[in-house]
Amino acid sequence: MRRYFLEAWRKARAGEPLDPLEQQLAVVIREHPEYHALLEDPDAAVGREFPPEGGQGNPFLHLSLHIAILEQVSTDRPAGVRALYQTLVGRFGSPHEAEHEVMECLAESLWEAQRAGQPPDEKAYLEHIRRLAGTGRSRP
Repeated sequence: MRRYFLEAWRKARAGEPLDPLEQQLAVVIREHPEYHALLEDPDAAVGREFPPEGGQGNPFLHLSLHIAILEQVSTDRPAGVRALYQTLVGRFGSPHEAEHEVMECLAESLWEAQRAGQPPDEKAYLEHIRRLAGTGRSRP
């Protein structure tokens, strides 16, 4: 998968035709200039490890989470995520910032699911986003 990211970025920089996923990747990568040097050095990028104790997040994971959120919004799955995302875009002033905020919710949901050995809880995920958007429902 890393090679797909690298190839999409190479093609985008070279002005070559991109398939729809490559187009999405190119947009997300452009919004992250802090990753450009790494993505322009395929030999370094493919084998590099990003351990938590190293203090640097995994750029491939970060970019993948952006793509996951964009896919959720485009399909409105889980149902309601598109409207919440639009609320966050208005609140934070840009799609990119909204994605970063939703990313925290998604990462937490995935971590909880992994820890519990269960599929992600879509209701809890949406509730987290609702709270972030200021539209959360209070629970008794």
